[in-house]
Amino acid sequence: MPRHSTTLWRRAASTVLLVMASVAIGAISTSAQESAPDAAGTQLRGAFPPDTGRMAPSAAMPGPTLPANTTVVPRAPTADGTSPTGGQVSLVALLTVDGQRIDQGLVWRIFASTRDPRAATKLLMTKREASPTIDLEPGEYIVNAAFGRADITRKIVVTAGAATSEKFVLNAGGLKVKVLVDGIEPPANTIAYDILSSERDQSDNRVRVLAGAKPNVVNRLNAGIYRIVSRYGDANAKVEADVTVEAGKLTEATVSHSAARVTFKLVTRVGGEALPDTQWTVQTPDGQPVMQSVGALPTHILAPGTYSVTAKSSSGVFKRDFTLANGEVAQVEVLMK
Repeated sequence: MPRHSTTLWRRAASTVLLVMASVAIGAISTSAQESAPDAAGTQLRGAFPPDTGRMAPSAAMPGPTLPANTTVVPRAPTADGTSPTGGQVSLVALLTVDGQRIDQGLVWRIFASTRDPRAATKLLMTKREASPTIDLEPGEYIVNAAFGRADITRKIVVTAGAATSEKFVLNAGGLKVKVLVDGIEPPANTIAYDILSSERDQSDNRVRVLAGAKPNVVNRLNAGIYRIVSRYGDANAKVEADVTVEAGKLTEATVSHSAARVTFKLVTRVGGEALPDTQWTVQTPDGQPVMQSVGALPTHILAPGTYSVTAKSSSGVFKRDFTLANGEVAQVEVLMK
């Protein structure tokens, strides 16, 4: 893997294998983490702490209720023959417009509506059933349906004496990432990747949807284009690539890393014993920092390339240049001279 991020990106395009397939809901529902919205709109990504009782002020003005997703029928009279004063709402989530109903892994959050865009919106209840039926007083409410990292938020209207069925179409798919190093799957604790959306924050950076994700786990996401940032080890062995998640489908991406493993030691003579309490700094030839560590024999995973290492101890500061090849397991001795 080349050292610089621009070259890394070009390499990533040739080291990511994508497989797209239509899948049943059972396959997509094996993903791990839940999420909920952090901004207004019919589809939101991000997270706010569950059951906090407050929704961000910006979420107070969601998109309008979609008539095609709402069915209203009169409610039956109460036991004493009088008409009910409240309304009843059944919530249903679909993967796609014409897709199947989601029957597990859903989290519903119902908020009181407000017309003040600056006001925080109160969380009224959280339901973890697939299709809950709830009784509400007449009025407007904001409902968020979360399915893993896929979610949708919109407004509903509850009418006195009516039973309403509200359909929420998440347009969700799945993303499963497999990571290889020299064609072999590395230990799980050495690999992690982030998923970034195509949306931008105020600093024009991509919005992080999921951080520290593990390989071979299906992540439920809204349909869209995402960037995978995969890291092997704790230094600069990194691959980036864009993938597309389609509603109702599972995207499988294989990311291939190039890397080398290196152990550093500060010695008074060639082949000598490593000196303790040594501070290590690794840089690229142009002086860009790569990693720092402390110890007698620190081991790190680096992208192939040429580096400069500095060892600092009570006896002074010592430097050495070295080069790593893909797949190499090396020991770099820095001689005190």
